[in-house]
Amino acid sequence: MTAVDAQARRRAREAALQMLYQCEVGRTGANEAIATYWPAREPGDDLPERQREFANGVVRGTLERQAEIDTLLAAHAQNWRVARMTVIDRIVLRMGVYEMLAEMDTPSKVIINEAIELARSFSGDEAVGFVNGVLDAVRKELRRA
Repeated sequence: MTAVDAQARRRAREAALQMLYQCEVGRTGANEAIATYWPAREPGDDLPERQREFANGVVRGTLERQAEIDTLLAAHAQNWRVARMTVIDRIVLRMGVYEMLAEMDTPSKVIINEAIELARSFSGDEAVGFVNGVLDAVRKELRRA
């Protein structure tokens, strides 16, 4: 993956986070969030179609597998119920677990690093260690390299 592809993939993850936030807070479904998100983008803030498809897939997949994902999170977020996590941290964790379950071509190290960067950008430095620890514990359970 080139640096340009990696940057586009990061922007796609940011888009997925924003759509999942819309689903969580606005109580919308994946299709509605996707349908309203892309047309609202600023001109020049376009992603290549392949990255849009990736973002849409993360949104749909995360929501479709949310119960399974939340079970994994609950088992590894010591002293934290999933429902009590901040919205952004919960979404970042769900996305990371979804990618570990579904994106076998993406190394776990990359998935975790990207989740950490999302947490740092959208939540705060205090979330970084939490996200890292929970996702690493899930990675070990899933036996992902």
